[in-house]
Amino acid sequence: MDLNLLNDTIIWNKTHKADEHFIFIFKNRHGVKQPRNPWSDGPENITQCPIKPGKKFTYEVVFSDEEGTLWWHAHSDWSRATVHGAIVISPKNGTSYPFPKPYAEEVIILAEWFKGDVKEIIDEATATGADPEVSDAYTLNGQPGYPNNCSIGKTYLLRLINAGMNEEMFFAIAHHKLTVVAQDASYLKPINTSYVMITPGQTMDILVTANQSPSHYYIAAHPFFDSNAPFDNSTTTAILQYVGNYTPPSSPSFPTLPNITAKSAADNFTTRLRALASKDHPISVPTGVDERIFITVSVNQLTCDKASCGGPNNSTLAASLNNISFSTPNIDILQAYYRNLSNVYESNFPNLPPSLFNFTGDSNDDLLLPSVGTKAKIIEYGKRVEIVFQGTSIGNPENHPMHLHGFSFYLLGTGYGNFNKTTSPETYNLIDPPEVNTFGVPKSGWATIRFVANNPVKNGTTSATSIRPPPDNLPTCS
Repeated sequence: MDLNLLNDTIIWNKTHKADEHFIFIFKNRHGVKQPRNPWSDGPENITQCPIKPGKKFTYEVVFSDEEGTLWWHAHSDWSRATVHGAIVISPKNGTSYPFPKPYAEEVIILAEWFKGDVKEIIDEATATGADPEVSDAYTLNGQPGYPNNCSIGKTYLLRLINAGMNEEMFFAIAHHKLTVVAQDASYLKPINTSYVMITPGQTMDILVTANQSPSHYYIAAHPFFDSNAPFDNSTTTAILQYVGNYTPPSSPSFPTLPNITAKSAADNFTTRLRALASKDHPISVPTGVDERIFITVSVNQLTCDKASCGGPNNSTLAASLNNISFSTPNIDILQAYYRNLSNVYESNFPNLPPSLFNFTGDSNDDLLLPSVGTKAKIIEYGKRVEIVFQGTSIGNPENHPMHLHGFSFYLLGTGYGNFNKTTSPETYNLIDPPEVNTFGVPKSGWATIRFVANNPVKNGTTSATSIRPPPDNLPTCS
């Protein structure tokens, strides 16, 4: 195959030492743990102030135990829709993949195309409270369609990235079986399938063998979207083209993708994900829990200070966690903590929502208007943390992609309806759960993750438990 990339791909070979530093000029490294180095993490007003027009900031990337496919992207509003690329971390010399070495590797980035300026689109939506305009097309490596060349009989490793803003995507290749071997730079027990479903922000490593009759075959992707919110329901395609002498078909075969609203197809794929959990690739699922956190995830409404906004009830839409909608501070939270600045954030984000109710039943109008605040949760180094994310029917229930910076974590289980503290944990996979950095909270459902807080943000008593000093050229907010 030969797919041209829209954005740069960063390739790192693990012959380098763990924690070795590299200097790249890009923003958030999606899934890179950055041990003790949150200053180069990227999210504006969380770990840094935004980079001002005409200014620059060089990020120092610290790789540790990552291996596989990750990606990088800008982290300001919707800027990631236009500025992103892949990170490929190869096994170190002397070791190999836990599967037969592929003939070649190719990066495939699923993304979106907007005819307008994405900054203006999101600013308009924020100002009026209306839903943002949906994308005008999905893209595959920056193109709505692009040819790829394959040699017959060869096996290729596809490094698939969903760089889309909101939509989960079904992906398939006509008449070709796919074998999923990794997700979020963590190896999986191989899954043989005719399609995959990938959440925004996720990566997947997929083997495909060119074992069909020499011809042209469509590669295609379209969304999985089980919600009443507006979305782009188009399909992006490319052509898998065998090398050799043959007469191309006038109409290449098209893959059978699940229906856009096929929840059962999405579940049938995601429930098969299991960590490889082998001798050479061990996992360590925390068996005990020191800190339990239960977080409701909702789309609420805020009263608009204008005569009329474009959202429901002339309001503006606002996401919330535990019924708290985030208020962006004037300086980043990390600097406020490090420099002991007051009145920037409160360290009292609650372990439980303000009230318990039938989360996935009828919408609770009493909780439609959230509180607004800048709240943080401080976790001690080394604590074993379990977080249950509970979707709600407040506003318009939908799938919620979630991502944690600085860690990979184990996705122990998901389910529909309200989480039950007695029966739901009985469904957890504590043997070989996938180790990921991004997942989707099901519409009207829940998901549980568990991890060890071993990448400090709060300073401890030793260098290993403390963050490094900030760089001299850290962007300022003034």
